Amino acid sequence: MQHPRPAPRTTDPGTAPPRAAGALVESPLQLLCTIEAHAAGYGGTETHVHVRDDVPALGDALSGVRELTLPDGLSFDLAGRRSALTAHEPVWLVGDAFSGLFQATAPLRRPERMVLVDDGLATLELCRLLVRRAPLVRIGRPARAPRRRLGAVAAGRLRSLAADGRVTIFTAMPLTADLSAGLRAQGFDVRHNQFGWLTAQPADEAMPEPTIVVGSAMAADKLIDPHRYVDWIRSLAKESALRYLPHRRQTPELLATLAEIDGVTVDAPGAPVEIRLRGLRAGQRVLSLPSTSTILLTTIISPLGVPVTALDVPADWWTPRATAEQRAHLTSVVELARQARAAADDASETDSPEANE
Repeated sequence: MQHPRPAPRTTDPGTAPPRAAGALVESPLQLLCTIEAHAAGYGGTETHVHVRDDVPALGDALSGVRELTLPDGLSFDLAGRRSALTAHEPVWLVGDAFSGLFQATAPLRRPERMVLVDDGLATLELCRLLVRRAPLVRIGRPARAPRRRLGAVAAGRLRSLAADGRVTIFTAMPLTADLSAGLRAQGFDVRHNQFGWLTAQPADEAMPEPTIVVGSAMAADKLIDPHRYVDWIRSLAKESALRYLPHRRQTPELLATLAEIDGVTVDAPGAPVEIRLRGLRAGQRVLSLPSTSTILLTTIISPLGVPVTALDVPADWWTPRATAEQRAHLTSVVELARQARAAADDASETDSPEANE
């Protein structure tokens, strides 16, 4: 397949990016959003991506993005956990500010600029904590005093850099007006990721099934009853043929159970779903339990006429392990996906020939 040349990278008027940037990537979504940030001009003219070598799904994701036409100036290494400790590029792109690896190195860095890219719902919680001037500690996970201190130091470093105008938050998540205003009041530069690089790539061959289900990690994380989850997939398969895209944390046992259901095709691991589902067309649909992917996919494929739906989790699916805070956090995705769909519909109407007459 002949790929088009990537769109030229853009930067703010009057700014010249430093020559070198480094990125710490610890998940497939972070990898995709790091590439988008570089393509949009928020890295350096050269961006070296330090990819963790102990996350199996990252190898598949890296192989998937390398099949596309990458922006100029990107390079990758698979020793990211080690090399990130000693790298001192003038711009640093970070996908997970809650990461112990990032928080351990943050006090040692004084980069010219820091760019925070998406890591799913954690990005929203990060923004809330920054506005509240709270330590960077993951939601739903108890943190001992040493880890809270580390999170407080990392938060302080980000706020200090932001006060000097040196932190950009590059996100596709729909931030509320109050949250955006709170971040900007502290000096954070908030920019919207519209996946310009990815949407300019040629689409993959379409999957034939009318229903695509994006797998959820909630069963693997023991937040919901796995039997209810399997029953839900079984009920969908009775309506139409179904393609199931596993979450990277789902267990082989669960996937084997799903693969035995008539009408269900379980996909092999591979590139992020945001890349794999670009070939869908009108007449197909994407379903998921609350997941960041429903928000991102809405931005990418809803303009193609493919509805992307985040479904509420029935109350009797939750396990005692799911705290009220976690339930509320995950349930919020349904409303965020609705907002993303409304924004995508507005953008489609604006771009239509009728709107331009």
